[in-house]
Formats: sequence, C-alpha cells, structure tokens
Amino acid sequence: MKTKYRIPSFSLAVILLLIVPLTAACERQVTRNSDGSVTVQTSITQQELQSTIQEAIADPLITELNVTLQSGYILVEGQRQRLNEPSKSDTLTFRLDLGVSGGHLTASVSNAQLDGVPLEQTRVSHWNEVISNRLEKIANRKPNATLQSVTVTPDAVAMTWQVTK
Repeated sequence: MKTKYRIPSFSLAVILLLIVPLTAACERQVTRNSDGSVTVQTSITQQELQSTIQEAIADPLITELNVTLQSGYILVEGQRQRLNEPSKSDTLTFRLDLGVSGGHLTASVSNAQLDGVPLEQTRVSHWNEVISNRLEKIANRKPNATLQSVTVTPDAVAMTWQVTK
C-alpha cells in the first residue's frame, strides 16, 4: 500500500518562498504568523538598486549613475551626454523617496534636475511608476502579498510583506 502525502497549497507557497531566495537577487527572511499568514522581509542592496534605477530611467545617454542610500531616502546622481555634443555632459541629480500605498510600493522622485534645470514632470512621473514596479519585481511580489513597510538605510532598502493564503 502506497502512502500519499498531501502538501497544502499554502505550505507549498511557503516552501517556494524559502527556495526562491537561492535564485533571486535580494535577501529574504520568512516568519510564519499565528494567523497562518507569513511575514517576508526583503532587502535590496545599493548595487541592485543602482542597476534597477539605471534600467528604469532607460536613457542610453546617462552614464556613471551613482545611487547613495541615505537615512530615509536615496540620492541619485549621474552624467548625461549631450545629444549634439557627445564630448560634453550634464549632471543629473534627483532624490528618490520610497513609500507604501494600498499595499504597493510607491516611488517619488523630487528635485530632478539636469545641470540645475528642473526636468519635465511627465518624465518624472514615468520614472516614479517604472522604478516602483521594477523594485516590487526584485522583491518578488506575489499576488497575495501586501507591502506593509519600506525602510531606506545607508546599507539597504528593507521591505516587509504580509503573505496570506
């Protein structure tokens, strides 16, 4: 007689959450709660963040992009080659604040300037959307996960997620 082992779908999800960190870019800590849900803490390093922001900006003329993690916010600086004068470049700077709204990550770019001239709001709004979406993907957000908090420290960006059945 064969014995069948049935693994509940929630247990399978927890197992997958434990295996995924071995292949994903960010670090995770998983804690089971008394109500059956799981709290997942993810951490994104400065280097991962820098790559994500570079990809989100998607401007091939921006080089030497540097991300500096501060207490509570992220400072982004880079050089942008001039289109008609490739030997010259302008300095791009902006502040990036991360937050939580409705269980999702929000990104808010402020003080975005190119050599002291403010960037147009449509570009900044687009960056806000793309940066938050890409960071949620790095954190491997699941459909049944709700972002509880995000914290920026000089070492990393930490996110706490609540995962339910």
